[in-house]
Amino acid sequence: MLDDTPTQDLKADTRDTEDRAGRSKPSPAKPMTAAPTAPTGNKRRLLVVAAAAAVLIGGYFLANWWLVGRFMVTTDDAYVGARAATISPKVAGYVTEIAAPDNASLKSGDLIARIDAGDYQLAVRAARDQTETQRSTVARIGKQIEAQQALVQQARAQLDSAKAASLKAELDFKRQSELATRQINSRAALDQAQAARDQAIATASAADAAVAAAVANVAVFNAQRTEAENVLKQNETALAKSERDLSFAEVRAPFDGVIGNRAIQVGDYVQPGQRLASLVPLRDIYIDANFKETQIASLKPGQRVKITVDAHAGDKIEGTVVSLAPASGSVFSLLPPDNATGNFTKVVQRVTVRIAVPADIAAKAFLRPGMSVIASVDTRTAK
Repeated sequence: MLDDTPTQDLKADTRDTEDRAGRSKPSPAKPMTAAPTAPTGNKRRLLVVAAAAAVLIGGYFLANWWLVGRFMVTTDDAYVGARAATISPKVAGYVTEIAAPDNASLKSGDLIARIDAGDYQLAVRAARDQTETQRSTVARIGKQIEAQQALVQQARAQLDSAKAASLKAELDFKRQSELATRQINSRAALDQAQAARDQAIATASAADAAVAAAVANVAVFNAQRTEAENVLKQNETALAKSERDLSFAEVRAPFDGVIGNRAIQVGDYVQPGQRLASLVPLRDIYIDANFKETQIASLKPGQRVKITVDAHAGDKIEGTVVSLAPASGSVFSLLPPDNATGNFTKVVQRVTVRIAVPADIAAKAFLRPGMSVIASVDTRTAK
């Protein structure tokens, strides 16, 4: 067993030295180095699996791009559209009823609003009365024509009688002339026969003139009937117009759709052409996709389009390219840019591509005009 005394004395001397110095000096620390450790077997396997997975995933995406992706032309500058109609009245008046509430589905011919029709009903009544009066006038002139035709027949009969009397007087005059030549009758008898002949000739001429006058009157009455019939047609046209104006007092839906954006209330005074509401045909929607000018070279009508709607991201919709716009959107803008001013900055233009939506998808009516869409055209599917 070793003795601990020298060690204790050394420690005591050290403490005395530190007390005399008033401070202790730290001894330099020895650097500690960790010994390198080799990776374990599990870590090595994990690294191999991760590298293999990365290669497989990269290969999958590369193969997918080569087989599919390089043929797809995609844009997110696309929106659902529809040929919405602005509903306007054709006649002026106060709104007395609004039959279609906001966002209501309507069928073609359904009532949207009703305008006060009192004035238009009075106009229809007045036009109908004028038409009936003119019909009576046409009928009266027709009866006058029938009566005048009877007078023509009577005048012709009188003319025939006058001609017969003239012939008889002519024969009597000839007989009296022959008797007077042989001095059988008196001069007075001859003069009487001549006077009777001249009177008969004058009567026949008068009868002939009466026939001509009667026939002329028939022509006059026919002309009056034609004029009256033309006036009747004008009155019937006025009646049809007044009835049409009366029908316009009821504003009806021109096609199937959903009413929206209503801008009238009961009691408003509306005028022709004023916007009352909008009617959106949700079953006839389409998509307008604005592709860059660098993308449209391979786009053709008939190509299939994968459609992703932001509001219904889970739904798979396949559309069809219908047509390409004849010019870029900037050309159709309200103020087209003028690059000849010298302040030119080249900007990639966009061309609108019309995409048709399948009828069964449109019939579900969950797509609304204005919704954002991502459209991907498969250029391999061109006819």
